[in-house]
Amino acid sequence: MKKIEDLGDLRGKRVLVRSDFNVPLDGSTITDDGRIRAALPTLKGLVDAGAKVIITAHLGRPKGAPEDKYSLAPVALRLEELLGAKVTLAKDTIGDSAKETVANLADGEVALLENIRFDARETSKVDEERESLADDLAALADFYVSDGFGVVHRKQASVYDIAKKLPSAVGTLVLKEVESLKMATDSPARPYAVVLGGSKVSDKLGVIGNLLGKADRLLIGGGMLFTFLAAKGYSVGSSLLEEDQIDTVKGYLETAEKNGVEIVLPVDIIVAPEFKADAPATIVAADSIPDGQMGLDIGPESQKLFAEKLSDAKTIVWNGPAGVFEFDAFAGGTRAVAQGIVDATAAGAFSVVGGGDSAAAVRILGFDEAGFSHISTGGGASLEFLEGKELPGIAILDA
Repeated sequence: MKKIEDLGDLRGKRVLVRSDFNVPLDGSTITDDGRIRAALPTLKGLVDAGAKVIITAHLGRPKGAPEDKYSLAPVALRLEELLGAKVTLAKDTIGDSAKETVANLADGEVALLENIRFDARETSKVDEERESLADDLAALADFYVSDGFGVVHRKQASVYDIAKKLPSAVGTLVLKEVESLKMATDSPARPYAVVLGGSKVSDKLGVIGNLLGKADRLLIGGGMLFTFLAAKGYSVGSSLLEEDQIDTVKGYLETAEKNGVEIVLPVDIIVAPEFKADAPATIVAADSIPDGQMGLDIGPESQKLFAEKLSDAKTIVWNGPAGVFEFDAFAGGTRAVAQGIVDATAAGAFSVVGGGDSAAAVRILGFDEAGFSHISTGGGASLEFLEGKELPGIAILDA
């Protein structure tokens, strides 16, 4: 992959950057600006190089037409604060406002195009439709830089097709993401521990299958753990359960045993009668969850067990919270996992937090991001990387 410096002198050149600004909002207030901050090194580098910087990004899931609630206006304001430079927001994606905004850029200035998913061609399954949008984007720029890791697993116009239209390079953020994930998967220092959580086993099938041939131990938390407990013949009460995946999980447990991979399951569970922040919580053994009770976090003994299993690891990948960390009463498991990874990292381990809810938990629970070797900005992209899949937005840059 070409890097930005391989594009040559960019002073006065129009550089289209695909960023990932799909940040969480409460109304018009950004509640986690991590993805914007992660984009700053690439954007500052281009500004300092005197490029005319044109950013394209998406927010939410609009249905191919403008919607006020998905406008990038809040992003433009926050980016301007963090960048310390004026950011002009175009009123459309590739229309008259975009063209005028780009035409008025001086060297080192920044424009943000309105939500690219306001144009239905961005996510079209028809190649010709995506390519026509890529042509429109290419008309605005001289070069393209891919810096939105959260979308590189998508074959979309501003991610994939545009790279065929302009001289292209990988941005600082995407380069760091790929290098970090390769370090954690290609030839990891051992012991290699992977912590998997989140709600559904079905979301992690490919990852588990791939890691059973690579990891030394898998620590299972989150809602997905109850399908593992059910596969072992335990009652899980009213906990989240994917009955159609029980046989698949049984196969995983057998494969893990054959391959010498340790599957670490919780020994105790914090349960409650309903999914509410103030629901009365009790601790029960993992193999005897009562009827009418649902597991919402791993218990205190399991938290100690997980920390112990992480303590000697030399490579750690974490994808998915251990419990419902948004509720204080059920955040202990996720906090223990994060602390265990921080402690192992301080002792020399290389650690990757796989984006999505895991990255959000790090910030919400107040951990210093510097305590982890790398925090990914792309939940889905990092998952597919861990599955061993080809990421279209990366592959096209290598073509």
